[in-house]
Amino acid sequence: MSLLLQNIAKHVNLTTEEQELFLSKTETHLYKSKMILLSAGEVSKHTYFVNSGILRSFNINDNIIEHVLHFACEGWWIGDMYSYISEKPGTLFIEVLEDAEVISISKKNHQELYQQIPKLERFFRILAENSLVAHQERLMDNLSLSAEERFDKMCKKYPSLIQKVAQKHLASYIGVTPEFFSKMKARLLKK
Repeated sequence: MSLLLQNIAKHVNLTTEEQELFLSKTETHLYKSKMILLSAGEVSKHTYFVNSGILRSFNINDNIIEHVLHFACEGWWIGDMYSYISEKPGTLFIEVLEDAEVISISKKNHQELYQQIPKLERFFRILAENSLVAHQERLMDNLSLSAEERFDKMCKKYPSLIQKVAQKHLASYIGVTPEFFSKMKARLLKK
């Protein structure tokens, strides 16, 4: 069974026919590192599932500073949900950090799947709820934890990312400069 179908099976059971229909509405692409799948200002027409590799979503503020919102590695979903749902230009970039195999679902096909396989609404609702909880937790962490505590929590929660993602992106994700991150990491290693 494909990784995507395994991901779905965690929350809903699809028949063989439903699995085949679902997969027929997707597209699989191979992307090289540094490829931009979505740019700020574009309308997001797809949501993405990562079969392999690592992606990140980020925005760039007026001072040309990047803010990493989300990483996605094998078995994770990623997209600019504001743009995808509202069909308005988004504020996020989605970039491939490590060569990746990515499955995309267009908004049109996504909506058709809801009609043809109603239990997929349950699946994507659960994904949305889990995402909302994770974003709320991250927001609260950013408001209440020190940078060292946020980094420690990230290391425990996503140990594989720490080894594969550039320090500047990790620094951006926890909300510090690369210079501060480097000094903080050196202090933590001395402990």
